[in-house]
Amino acid sequence: MAELLPLVHFKQNNIALLFANYLLSLNIKADVVKEPQGFAVYCQPENHHQATLLVAEFVQQPQHPKYQQAAWDHGDTQQQLTNEHGAISTFIQPFLAHAGIITLVIFILCWVTFLASLLGFSQPIFTELQFYQTLSIDQFIAQPYRLLGPAIFHFSWLHIVFNSMWWWQLGGDIEKKLGKISLINLFLISAIISNVGQFLVSGANFGGLSGVVYGLVGFVWWTGWLTPEKGLFLSKPLVGFLLFWLLLGFTNILPVNIANTAHLLGLVSGCLLAWVASLKRKQVH
Repeated sequence: MAELLPLVHFKQNNIALLFANYLLSLNIKADVVKEPQGFAVYCQPENHHQATLLVAEFVQQPQHPKYQQAAWDHGDTQQQLTNEHGAISTFIQPFLAHAGIITLVIFILCWVTFLASLLGFSQPIFTELQFYQTLSIDQFIAQPYRLLGPAIFHFSWLHIVFNSMWWWQLGGDIEKKLGKISLINLFLISAIISNVGQFLVSGANFGGLSGVVYGLVGFVWWTGWLTPEKGLFLSKPLVGFLLFWLLLGFTNILPVNIANTAHLLGLVSGCLLAWVASLKRKQVH
């Protein structure tokens, strides 16, 4: 270890390993050492200045895909420390670190509802969360939660996994960078608009968080385009894939029923919210 210099300390071993693997992917020799104050990343002296600049970039967005890719490519080169807490904690720590309280509440609510439906309560839960049979002021006053209820209910494992993980990824990004209120507003507006639109097209038999997910997609996509300084972005290939998947739903060739109207309106509402936020920012400045 004498030929390496200390670079940065992290509290979690998995975060230190993630960054060390990234340095290795850049051909910068690095290692992780357990120390009293946490876990230190060491690097070779001739690249110390470059690595210091990379630390500043890493701490801003440790969930960037390039770090995960480096972990896959170089993870086998890192020595595992004897006090690792195991695979579960290695997953849970970054999972919780990425998500704020609002992100976690919606995530947990969706999964608790889904697991309860698997235990034989599917029909009563769906009936309770289902959108109004007839949309009226009286119905809204009596049961306002039904405007949002369908977003919480999911029909299959594929449905819940796809929606909840996208919610965690994008919702966590938004909450961490823009705050709880921004995510709450985005959830409420995209859920209401997508649910109302889907009801008007197909009736009340629908569910899922996908309208909200597409709202997050539209918001992050347009925010990255209109106000990149906020630090939110989606890569062009990923945006292209999600738009292709949305269009594919309208062809009716997929083997599952898809709430296409909810997806489209969610996407549009997210884009418009990003646009409005950019206008407000310009007015302030």
